[in-house]
Parts: sequence; C-alpha cells; structure tokens
Amino acid sequence: MQPDLQTPMKVFGLPQHLVVPIYQRPYVWKEDEQWAPLWHDVRRMAELRLGSSQSGASHFLGAVVLQTQEAAHGSVPASNVIDGQQRLTTLQLLMDAAGAVLDEFGEDTLSGRLANLTHNQPIFVADGESPLKLRHTNRDALAFDEVMNAEPPVDHRSLRHSGSRIVQAHAYFVGSCRTWLDEAAPEGRSARASALVSVLEQGLHLVTITLTASENSQEIFETLNARGTPLSAADLIRNFVFQKLAQEGVDTATAHKEHWPFETDFWEREVSVGRYFVSRSSLYFNQWLASRTGEEVSPLSTFARFKTYVEHESDTPLRVLLPVIKGQADLYEVWTRHSEQADRQLSPVEMCMYRMRSNSIEVLKPAMIWLHEPDLRIPQPVADAVIAILESWVMRRLLLRLTTSDLGRIVADAIKANRDAAPDELESRVRSHLERLNRASTYWPGDEELREALRTDPVYRRFNRGRLRVILEAVEDRFRAFTNQPQVPRRGYPIEHVLPQKWEDNWPVHDEVGAAVRADHIHRLGNLTLLTTSLNSKVSNGPWEVKREAFQEHDTLLLTSRLLKSVEGADWDESTIDARTDLLTDALLAIWPVSPGHTGAIADPQSRVSAEVTIRDLIKSGALPAGTRLRPRHGDPAKFEAVVAEDGRLRIGGKVFATPSGAGAFALGRAVNGWYFWFLPDGRLLEDLRAIHRGQPVSAPRFDWAPLHAILEAIPAGRWTTYGALAEVIGTAAQPLGAHVADCQQCSHAYRVLTSDGRVSGGFRWSDDGDGGDPTERLAAEGVLFQAGRASREHELTADELAELLTEE
Repeated sequence: MQPDLQTPMKVFGLPQHLVVPIYQRPYVWKEDEQWAPLWHDVRRMAELRLGSSQSGASHFLGAVVLQTQEAAHGSVPASNVIDGQQRLTTLQLLMDAAGAVLDEFGEDTLSGRLANLTHNQPIFVADGESPLKLRHTNRDALAFDEVMNAEPPVDHRSLRHSGSRIVQAHAYFVGSCRTWLDEAAPEGRSARASALVSVLEQGLHLVTITLTASENSQEIFETLNARGTPLSAADLIRNFVFQKLAQEGVDTATAHKEHWPFETDFWEREVSVGRYFVSRSSLYFNQWLASRTGEEVSPLSTFARFKTYVEHESDTPLRVLLPVIKGQADLYEVWTRHSEQADRQLSPVEMCMYRMRSNSIEVLKPAMIWLHEPDLRIPQPVADAVIAILESWVMRRLLLRLTTSDLGRIVADAIKANRDAAPDELESRVRSHLERLNRASTYWPGDEELREALRTDPVYRRFNRGRLRVILEAVEDRFRAFTNQPQVPRRGYPIEHVLPQKWEDNWPVHDEVGAAVRADHIHRLGNLTLLTTSLNSKVSNGPWEVKREAFQEHDTLLLTSRLLKSVEGADWDESTIDARTDLLTDALLAIWPVSPGHTGAIADPQSRVSAEVTIRDLIKSGALPAGTRLRPRHGDPAKFEAVVAEDGRLRIGGKVFATPSGAGAFALGRAVNGWYFWFLPDGRLLEDLRAIHRGQPVSAPRFDWAPLHAILEAIPAGRWTTYGALAEVIGTAAQPLGAHVADCQQCSHAYRVLTSDGRVSGGFRWSDDGDGGDPTERLAAEGVLFQAGRASREHELTADELAELLTEE
C-alpha cells in the first residue's frame, strides 16, 4: 500500500485507464451537497490566485483507493477504483465541463490542457477503445461516455441520457463556469480562464492510496468505510475543542457543563438546508464561522475551517472564545424559538428568522450573528436597520424568483468588508455594498422592475404557499402598523382567491377573449387575500354577492376589509384586480424599500433572458427567413443541408425535425448542440442569431481548421503523417485535432494520419459512407510499407515537411 498526496495533474496527467468496477454503486452526488460546494471552493481559489500571483491556495478533496491491474506488455497502465469513485467522477465532469466552456470562449490551449487530464491522446487509444481516462463499467457507463465525448458546446437536453445525474452534474458545472467567466470584462476573461485551469491542475489535492494487484482491497475498503453513524461537523468540533481546552489546562468537565449547549434536542435536531439535512448545531457553527471570517464556508469544510480559525487566525484563547460561542448560540436559539410562536409579537430579527424559514433559506443568519457579536458593541437599532436592508435585498429577489444560490457569497463579502466599520457607518456601508452589485445573480432589484413583474405575474402559481403567505402577512402587518395594531398571528391562514378559480358558473363572461383575460387574472396578487377560516366550496366558488357577504361576516383582517371598502358595492372584476395589485405592490415596495433613485441596473441583462429561443422566434423577428438553407459543420453539405420551414422546423430531405439539435444529431449520427452545428449562408452560426435575439454578444471565433484541410488534401499517395505533427503545424493539440478529423467531411485522406508509432488510431472511423475497408490495406495499396502493424518511417512526413506542403498550397 502506497499513500501519496497528489494534484489532479499527477493523478490524471499520464496515459492510463482508471476503471470503476461494475460492483461499485452508481453516481449519487448532488448539487446542494457536493457539486455546489466543490465549485464554490474552486472559484474561491481561482479568485485568490487572480488577486495574488503568489497565492498557493489549495483545497483537499479527500482520499481515493486505486488497485493496479496486471498490465499486458505495451498496454496503457490500468487501475481499478476501489474507493472514491464519486469524487473522481465529479472531478472529471468538472474538468470536461470547464474545457467545453473554454472551447466556447476560444481558449483552445487551456481547453486542450484540461482535455489531456480527461482523455487519452489518440496515440494511446487502441482500436475500439474509449479515449476516456476514467471508465465506468456500471449503469453510469453510457451516460458518462456520452456527455464526456459530446462535442462542445454541449446541448445537455438533447443527450440521450439527459435525465442522468452524471449529465446533470456536467450541465451544472458548464453553467457555473460560463457564468463566472462571463462576469469578467472581456480583457480579463483570459486571466480568469488561466486561473481556473491552474486550480483544476494544481490547486486540488487528493490522498491516493495505491494497492498492488496482490493486496486485499476489500480489507482496506472496509477500514476506510467503517460501519456506524458518521460524525457530524459539530461532533468533530466538540472533540477538537475539549482536546484543545485540556492542553490549555482548563477543567473540561466544568467547561462542558457551563459552555457547551449543543447536546440538547434543539441543537441535535436535523434541519433542512435546501434538499438535504444537517444537525442544527453543525449549521450554527458553519454560520458562526462565516460571521467571523467573512467567507462562505462549505458545509463539508466546517470542521476544517473552524480548526484553522482557532489555531491560526483568532487571537482569543479557546477558553475565552468558547463562552462567546455559547452566548451567541443561546441568542440564536431564542430567535429561533420565538420565530416559531404563532401569536408572539416578533422583533425585526425574529421576523427575519420567520420569513427565511418560510422561504427555506438560511442566507442572512451569518449576518445576524455578526451584528450581535458582543465585542463589536453594535447598538440594536443599527443591527435592526442593517438586517432590514439585507432582508429587502433577499425578498425583492424572491419576489422576482431570481436565483439565491450566490447570495451567501455576497453576505460573506459584506461581513468581511464591514467587520471593522464604526457602528454609525454600518447602515450606509452595507446599503452601498448591495447597491453596487450589478450581476443578474446578485443585484438588488429596483421598484420599477418589481412593479412591472408583479402587475401580471400569476403569483399563486409561481410561489409556494409559505412564500405567498409571508408576502400577504407582511402587507397585513403594514396596514395594522398605521393604527398600532399587533402583528397578524402566523397560524398558516388560508389563502383565498376573491374571483374564484372555478369561476365559469357564477362569474360568466361574454366571449372567448373575455374568458382568456379572466383566466389571466385569476392568480394575480390583487385577487388574493388571507382569511382566518376557510370558506366552504359553495361560498368560495359562489357569486360575488355571496362571497362579499361571507367576507363581511367572517373575517377581520385588514387585507380583506380594505378590499371590500375599495369596491364599495361595485363588482369585483379584472379592473379591480389590477388596481388592488398595484396597491399591494406599493405596500411591498415600502416594506422592503431601496434608496431613492436605486434602479437595480445590471451589467449582464442577458442572464435574465429566457433560454427558450426557438427557430420560430427567429422567423417571427425577421432574423431568419423561411426557406433559409443551413450548412452542417460536419458531414456532406449536399446530403445534410437543412431548410428552415415556415413553422420553425428544419427539413433534411424528406425528414422533419423540431429542433436544430435533432437535425444535427441526424446529420452527425450522435448528440450535438444544434445551435453551434448549423451555419447560415453568410458563414455565421445559427447560435449567433439566437445570441442577437437575446441581446447577447455573438459566439467567440472558432478554431480555423482550413489549414488542416489544405494539408490533408496535399499529402501525396504513399506518404503518411501523425496527429502530433499536424497539431504542431496548425497550432493546436493532438487530442482535439484527432476528434475533429474523426468527424469532418472536409478532412480528405484522413486515413493517412496515424499515431506516433505508425499505427491506425483506435478512434479512427470513415466519415464518408462511400469509404470503408481497412486503412492499413488502403495505405499499403498506395505503397506504404508495414511491419508488425506499423507504417515504415521512410514514408512519414514530418512537421517541417507538412509546413512546406502548406506553404505550397
């Protein structure tokens, strides 16, 4: 057994086969628990390297166990993956996804470096073998092979295994990498790309335990995965804390009794964080760390980050720090318990806790802990004001159904930037910090955007009941505040449609247009109210006269009484729904305000544009006339030309396809992103029209393969060359060149390109249905001599000789 701490460059750099045996469990890692924390760590390290060229920031991924296989003479080394297949698979998916995105941005060299970590070069791929360095033999094999070999940019939805978690992970990393690179100005994008590749090559660490073929792998596996309940972050922190206290000479029994509150039902209870569960104590330590360090801490790194903070960053001895942790934990518990009491009058902090819980988010709790840190002595009114600002930022994004996945990083940044600020400056500094955000993933929306969205948004269908109830309760509390009434009880009151969902019998309209307008208004904000008790279905779906009387008799909430007063005996219809929507929107903008003049302008508005642009949309806009003939990137243009039909479909011969990717898959014979596969008559990609329609910049220039086509055309009969020599001449790497040659109809004489040892590549295939047969026989017929399957060196064309051919052309 040989353990070693290695980077991905060392693990994957050499030609090899890492085989996941068939008995290993399938891929089970998820976005919330593994993909997102890994990406956040990679992004954090890349940003540290951008900030300092001397930064050696690294991240420990865990351990893997490999067992070498007995290798046949001359074959590529192979090992079985005994343990760690989940992290190896995820790391390979991340590298391939990053490479695909870099390919989109024209960073061919960087993309090639990552390809070298995921794919064996053609010269090391035997006939009929997969080029992938990591190979699955269980049920994940087809999905993994498909997505890892898909041509970038990958259209994940068109893949045959698009529902696989493997493909979903790849799609997540593609989206994350693309968003991060897009955030940079064009002149800074290459620096980001380089930093990302540097982290993926050298910034991650794995402990690899390599077993010989004769060692007992099962015994090692069982030792590393001992049965029993795994320790939580809080368990590991407890062990560390009391070992450290013992070293400081503290009476650990007394310290445990007086300053360790985390072994009660409250703290040991598992709570939901996204789609997974952690103990409340582990979550608290994670949020407490964020409040101290100003960093978004991965749940998987809570213990390691706590240990680093105590040992290397905190100037406070643990015997002094532990009572502070306990005091803040006690306050955290009070906030939580109070926020769960339906009839209690809540403080601003407690109300924020309630609203976050109703929306299933935790993002503001590190800020709450920070603002109540004893040594900072922040006055409660200042803390309440800062929390109100942060709550406005989050709630406005929730009202627009914008992503919250990156908000934890912003909260951490705000803490780090303002930890040492004077209390009387905190409110203005945090407000300015949020107002400067100008990315779609994090910005603070302005009033007009919210007005426009809520005016027509069917919020009853868009929001879950918890979020919608919080919104209506907030408006009710605002109405009550004007007359000094107590907060509305938070008892899960029913949400009632004023104009009922089943309106057809008692609320008739005159024509289909009226019915469509009515259906469009049913679920809008202005048609909803809270009731203290549910109405029976007969009354709920009854005519307005019956329903109005029920509202008057059975409800005391201001939301409903003001609704009745606003109509004063008139009918309830679409116009009154619109008016009340505006009224409630005004209330929400006042509850969660922004500074006068703040508009929420963003630098990447295309990030908010729907991805669902179709060929039909382009036809309607006039950008793509019906009858346009599209040329395929690969394949015979005459055979696979696609014609744009008036209904938005593409026709190839007698076949009709609903999407560009469907037509592309037919032409290429495998899954492909059709928007990047089809060329317009003027040479642009179909994707360029889609980007213009969205208001996005057109795609980065693609690699120019024209010199390759010219060289291949010029190679005379009876001569051959290598992938490496061709790559050297045209300025790319052997792996992408080999992939291009395998699919390109314009690459004539592709059979004259061999591996470095003069053999036919295992990845070679005829791209033209008219070709076929054994490439070796074709070359021999042209005069190339073969011995033991290898072409004679006397017939080989070197890189210099190829360059001369290109010059002649």
